[in-house]
Amino acid sequence: MTLITALKDLQPYFAWAPTWVFTVVLMVLALVVAVVAHGLLVRIVRRSLRGSGEFWRPLLLRTRAPGRMAMIVVALSCALAASPLTREQTALAQHAFAIAFVVLVGWAAMIAVDVAAALFLRRNRVDLADNLLARKHLTQIRILQRAASVMVAILTIGFALMTIGPVRQWGLSLLAAGGAAGVLVGLALQPLLSNIIAGLQIATTQPIRLEDQVLVENEVGNVEEITATYVVLRLWDERRMVLPLTYFLTKPFQNWTRETGAQLGSVMLYVDYTTPVAPLRAKLTEVLKASPLWDGRVNALQVTDAKERSMEIRCLMSATDSGKLFDLRCIVREAMIAYLRESYPQALPRERLEVAVPPGWAREAVLAEGASRPQQAPAQG
Repeated sequence: MTLITALKDLQPYFAWAPTWVFTVVLMVLALVVAVVAHGLLVRIVRRSLRGSGEFWRPLLLRTRAPGRMAMIVVALSCALAASPLTREQTALAQHAFAIAFVVLVGWAAMIAVDVAAALFLRRNRVDLADNLLARKHLTQIRILQRAASVMVAILTIGFALMTIGPVRQWGLSLLAAGGAAGVLVGLALQPLLSNIIAGLQIATTQPIRLEDQVLVENEVGNVEEITATYVVLRLWDERRMVLPLTYFLTKPFQNWTRETGAQLGSVMLYVDYTTPVAPLRAKLTEVLKASPLWDGRVNALQVTDAKERSMEIRCLMSATDSGKLFDLRCIVREAMIAYLRESYPQALPRERLEVAVPPGWAREAVLAEGASRPQQAPAQG
């Protein structure tokens, strides 16, 4: 009040000028004072926060813009109270400044949420081989950060609207009406609220995490982003699949990296029954030991089935993640086929044909290509 009184005392010096001139002078003076005061205040606070932790100094730096604008809004509001404008004009401008101040406070609150999340995530690196715990924390913080940002935005909009008289009366009427209005509002907000609640459930239970590899709708991809309402999957061919958060709580899916990224893979061979198994087993061991993709856990070659024309051989191997496993399976498949072709060409699957030779026919003539007539058998005695 003292500041407003001091500003009003300046009005006699502008008796020669129109009313709007004095108002503009007050606005400019308030603007200059607010900017200078904000600069001094920031310097004082920065010095007092030295050695006080990693949160307050980044928060102060990132909230300089909203803080400066908030001080300008407060100074302009004081200048308006001392200006010779009419009561209606002053009330309208004061209302606009009140809405702006609420928006600036919400902006600063969202910056505080982002700074806290960034500081926490800085301690968890996901570029390491064993990044399960880091991805867990990263997922929790990202989801909670987005949920908190949405809630801050909703509250900011709500407080800003509550400064408007008709809107405030309408809100109070809705609260007084209770039942039916609440049901209607709940139905209208059901998709948004269900996804927000699903996001909180995913952050708590974590059926998926960032960079988890999942099989969804017959598509394999990595979880690239988890927002407040949907999940973005990065598929193997660089496509993106977008799914609502509720999908991962209501439908089954496969998470290939839930506890660890290590996986088992197999290569199936179909060879002739005359193929020796021991050399193939030795060749598989040789190929795996020569590949840096193999993690050394699993190495097995077994006959898993006997079909009517061939036997089925499974080459089982392991790798640290699905990408390396896919490449390792391709290497093993190529090497085993080349080995069979060079060392055991008769082992390759083929169609068999048994020919019954009737009496009086020569076997060589029957098996000869294009033989179509009988050959007289040699006379006896």
